[in-house]
Amino acid sequence: MKLHFPNPCRSFDEHKNRIQFWGYDRAIEISFYVEAAALKRLCPGTKSVEKELLKAFDTVREKIYAAAEKIYDRGGGSKGTYAYILAAEDF
Repeated sequence: MKLHFPNPCRSFDEHKNRIQFWGYDRAIEISFYVEAAALKRLCPGTKSVEKELLKAFDTVREKIYAAAEKIYDRGGGSKGTYAYILAAEDF
């Protein structure tokens, strides 16, 4: 089954300077994190502040979801890993 993103919520992790969002493989919730450097690569000029990083995430949400699907598939799907980090080189 394909990974789904029915929940549009995302949150800012201030301590690690990244955005968290969630995907679902059937009933299993998978956490994803997008590093600030990745968002800056996708949206040049973005500052490392919560408001701008969240805006950048919303602007390129579909690209982020596509990268999350690739990383999830590469990791073998739901075989015990329930958190993935998307870095700049993933885009």
